[in-house]
Amino acid sequence: MKKTLLFLSLIIAFTSCKNKGITYNDPNPEHDSLVIASDFVNENRIVNIWTPPNYKQTIDRFPVLYMPDGGIKEDFPHIANTLSKLISEHKIPPFILVGIENTERGRDLSGYSESEYDKQYCPLTDGAKNFRAFITEELIPEIDTKYRTQSKKGIIGESLAGLFVMETFFLTPETFNFYIAMDPSLWWNTHYLTNHAEDLLEKFPEQDIKLWFAGSDAEDISQYTKQLEHTLKNTAPKHLTWQYSDQPEEHHNTIFRATKESALIWTLNE
Repeated sequence: MKKTLLFLSLIIAFTSCKNKGITYNDPNPEHDSLVIASDFVNENRIVNIWTPPNYKQTIDRFPVLYMPDGGIKEDFPHIANTLSKLISEHKIPPFILVGIENTERGRDLSGYSESEYDKQYCPLTDGAKNFRAFITEELIPEIDTKYRTQSKKGIIGESLAGLFVMETFFLTPETFNFYIAMDPSLWWNTHYLTNHAEDLLEKFPEQDIKLWFAGSDAEDISQYTKQLEHTLKNTAPKHLTWQYSDQPEEHHNTIFRATKESALIWTLNE
């Protein structure tokens, strides 16, 4: 019975990560789109770029928020619209948003796993390693060339994209200045990241980094976000500023929209 419940919860976690069953009418914001031929993922990738309202009226440079699940039919519109709202209300400074459209989501967002159980959901190829290289070696330099960017940058994601955010935080924390993960799929690879969090944090760089993460009522996820909260309370590196948002009243398919404003306000301000 326990295995059946876990199986059902994992199915829900993957099928609901795009809020299926809930209809939203997010207006499509004015934006640019680029196609980048990637050697690391061996395909063309579409990226969508939203610039803040004052971008064209200034010569200022802006920090950048990167986002997997960043297609026009994915999470790009509602995050761009949220940034626009918060900027207009003077709750956050202006940011550029870069959304990466999915091709093979499971391949790109899941890292190494030794668990045979995991391969019914994603290929056990450590595709996240190549996707991360695409972002750091190809995408970021392209955005820095075409747009007026600052060196400050971060990444946001939910569910499997949240797993990618957390894996990047633990394995290559120097990649970004801040990380935001809603309901990250930390059960992946027999919850390797939470089991080894203390050891991984020992290698944390001498660099100021912020981490905001949240957990919903999804038991197969929340038990590990709470485990990570406990670890950070005891062993957080001195250069890490972090915040955990426990949201047991939210579901896996509601937590992104329910927590995005508080996450962005806390993370994007100094």
